[in-house]
Amino acid sequence: MNVLKGDDSMRYHDIEIKKLLKSLIFVAISAVLQSFVIQTFVRQAGLLSGGFTGLSILIERITDLVGLNISVSFVLVCLNIPVALLSYRHISSKFTILSLIQVLLMSFLLQFVNYNVALFDELFLNVIFGGVLNGVAVLFALRGNASTGGMDFISLYVSNKTGKSIWNYVFIGNCVLLVIFGFIFGWDYAGYSIIFQYCSTNIISAFHQRYDQVTLQITTKHAKEVIDIYVKTFRHGISCVDAIGGYSGQKMYVLHTVISSYEEQDVVNCIRNIDSKVIINVFKTINFYGGFYRPPLD
Repeated sequence: MNVLKGDDSMRYHDIEIKKLLKSLIFVAISAVLQSFVIQTFVRQAGLLSGGFTGLSILIERITDLVGLNISVSFVLVCLNIPVALLSYRHISSKFTILSLIQVLLMSFLLQFVNYNVALFDELFLNVIFGGVLNGVAVLFALRGNASTGGMDFISLYVSNKTGKSIWNYVFIGNCVLLVIFGFIFGWDYAGYSIIFQYCSTNIISAFHQRYDQVTLQITTKHAKEVIDIYVKTFRHGISCVDAIGGYSGQKMYVLHTVISSYEEQDVVNCIRNIDSKVIINVFKTINFYGGFYRPPLD
């Protein structure tokens, strides 16, 4: 096992701090954008979003019919607490805490911030733009190694265990919720809500590439330092081959490793902190056979 000392330990600590700050920024953007989508598109168009947020909106609208006033924020927090406890135990404490920050911040904004913006009078434009922006809000949370809570906890748990995206199955589950919505409040708005959810799900599926893989070919003079910090930080295997620079004639090393495409930028930044003159070539990996470390959602 590699043990980092001195400057390498400081670099590792700095990398972790930067990753946490980046996660918090992405989570905050996700919460602001999602609360904006719900107020500007979902509510004004009479739509229903998916997951626990959609379920919370449905509960709010049903209770309104019987004269009760239960806010979306309250229901959303109550629904997420038991699922968050399971996530804390079976996925990751850091991932769960970041996700709860997103949920709580979004709930706070829904309760106390009124955006009071109507961008489109046309219902179909609200459906399309709202669905796309809702998917972007989820992507920001995922990029921050968090989620928007609720069904995301469940879907990401399954995906992390199987190594496959299941967002299409999430879409099917949301359609069941929307059928209930249509039965109570009308099929037209249920149909528009399905289109909204379809746009959102496809944006997530297209850009959430956590389970795609890439191969890095790294040419450096500082193989030991790069390998030590890389293995310690990302825990992937890496091979090293001696080489001679064709132009300089100097001793070089060529390293090969396979990583998740989601880790690419973090890995590149980490290595360039060690060797500013490193050469890194990235190849898309079609298939990979063998042991592959899949980092937890933290």
